[in-house]
Amino acid sequence: MNSRTPQTPERVIRPARGLVPIDFAELWRYRELFLFLSWRDILIRYKQTALGIAWAVLQPLLNTFVFVLVFDKLGNFDSKGAPYAVMALAGLIPWQFFANALGESSNSLVASSNMVTKIYFPRLIIPASAVLSGVVDLLVSLMILAVTMLWFGLPFRWSLLGLPLFLLIAFSAAFAAGVWLSALNVNYRDVKYVVPFFTRMGIYLSPVGYLSTLILDKFGPGVHFLYCLNPMVGVIDGFRWCILGDAFQPNLQGLAASGIATMLLLVTGMFYFRSTEKTFADVI
Repeated sequence: MNSRTPQTPERVIRPARGLVPIDFAELWRYRELFLFLSWRDILIRYKQTALGIAWAVLQPLLNTFVFVLVFDKLGNFDSKGAPYAVMALAGLIPWQFFANALGESSNSLVASSNMVTKIYFPRLIIPASAVLSGVVDLLVSLMILAVTMLWFGLPFRWSLLGLPLFLLIAFSAAFAAGVWLSALNVNYRDVKYVVPFFTRMGIYLSPVGYLSTLILDKFGPGVHFLYCLNPMVGVIDGFRWCILGDAFQPNLQGLAASGIATMLLLVTGMFYFRSTEKTFADVI
């Protein structure tokens, strides 16, 4: 009687078929791994740091101080009568979340090479968990914003209920860019050098220290439309509107341009990620 050695089932990773390149059922099955990786990234961020979670407090406060000094005191930029510190902080919070998410997610696949090469799971979980790990810093920044509003005597408006919508858009933009960059970084390792340069430049190319209407007034609607293709323009304008009221109501065309740019970035990023996913274990 011949004994046969049982063969190990082979898992073949293929791009998802159809118009939607996401297998939501599979992602749901691996939800516990997703939460575990997110929590791991949060712990790693503050592990062996001298100040720990205090960095989440110091970063927005110090950045706000610099913006107040340069753009308000020296540059005398318009804030439409609102306290400039609150206006700047309302722009810094979504941008800081976006920039941190890019830094964490762009190198997430390479940093998790041991997992990628040894076990199967939806690779999309890795950049997604890296983006989600920035939620702790985001919540801390929002608490700082609330204290700052109380300090300047600003009312808490009903429009604040719209903040979750713009937070969702900010998460989508960060996830879309992170998906692109994490997949590119597997094949082109110099991506990790490009991301810090991009975030340093991007803070000035986004309406963090100034209002986006300044671009419209200085350069006209054509340049303003191109400027709004930056996904964070609509997010920052929406944040300020929710916090500071109707005087900061975003330009609807600019908001639509930012939303369309975010969707295109997300859809193309998902297709590119899934088309290259099957080669990650070999290349990484």
